[in-house]
Amino acid sequence: MNHEPEAGARLEPGDFATVIRLTPLVAIDLIVRSAEGKVLLGRRIHEPAKGWFFVPGGRITKNETLAAAFSRISLAELGAEKQLGEARLLGVYDHIYRANHFERDGFGTHYVVLAYELTSPLQAAALPKDQHGEYAWQTEAELLRCPEVHENTKAYFRRQLNRPANRATPTPPA
Repeated sequence: MNHEPEAGARLEPGDFATVIRLTPLVAIDLIVRSAEGKVLLGRRIHEPAKGWFFVPGGRITKNETLAAAFSRISLAELGAEKQLGEARLLGVYDHIYRANHFERDGFGTHYVVLAYELTSPLQAAALPKDQHGEYAWQTEAELLRCPEVHENTKAYFRRQLNRPANRATPTPPA
């Protein structure tokens, strides 16, 4: 790519692979709670964390404001556009993986994740299937015990119980 991308635009695969290899990605994760307090999880169909249950989320793109990214990501991941003002920032997290989206050897993926919590009356049947093959609603206790929930997702709930609200916490590589 010889030009600067527009806000919200995906990078060409070669450019994206270079970015993953050389820099951290900034992302938003959505901790979506039902009215009963259960948490929405989706089983990832792409690396990194392929096959694991994880909260929905996505990358912020070049030239995209946080508010615009939040709206775009919520629409893509939840099938419903949400506004940043509807959510509460839980904190900033490092997610470091040995794998990358392209499943190529030689480089992993590093995300700096802004974790936001919101309550939403979503129906699993209406959720998009391009990033997650299946969905589940679990209580915090259930997801913390579940061996199929990724450690980086579990960290959001351990932190709420054991740590101050606005301190970044690196998590171990997957």
